Amino acid sequence: MTVTALDPRTALVVIDLQAGIAGLPVQPYPAADVIARSAELADAFRARGLPVVLVRVSFAADGSDAPTGRTEVAGSGHALPEGWDVIVDELSGHPEDITVTKHNWGAFHGTDLDVQLRRRGITQIVLTGIATSIGVESTARAAYEHGYHVTLATDAMADRSAEAHRASVEQLFPRLGETGTTEEILALLATAHG
Repeated sequence: MTVTALDPRTALVVIDLQAGIAGLPVQPYPAADVIARSAELADAFRARGLPVVLVRVSFAADGSDAPTGRTEVAGSGHALPEGWDVIVDELSGHPEDITVTKHNWGAFHGTDLDVQLRRRGITQIVLTGIATSIGVESTARAAYEHGYHVTLATDAMADRSAEAHRASVEQLFPRLGETGTTEEILALLATAHG
């Protein structure tokens, strides 16, 4: 399926394209491609005066603000390197962008993302980022629950495995919104927003 419409007040929300995550091996697209496509979308949104939200995940050095729930997968067990939470160069340096720092998988829980979007009259978001089945999917679920129209740029996201990416794209995302390629979204943006 392809994306059918972009609302007049649509925002681009980019998930976790930061130094410590963009350097991880991901599939089915390399991180460099995800970054390039996200940057292309960000430039197009900025050119039309539409908001770009850069979401990053970060934790205090002592881990005091990291999630504490019991899981079957142990944490990394090591300190995160300095600068791991810095937004990649290809997307940074635009003072008009909104930066949201999260401490969970999803960008809505415990942040001011919803307030930032509603203050600007946003009714739809386009999502990109890493990882498809974690940060992107969690944010898409919450956006849907908050009543936003959700569009997912499926070639501007990647995951640690192609199977995890595919499961989100094929099974879950069609239930939360519309999916499309970067090219399809850019074409709609050009038509809808000149």
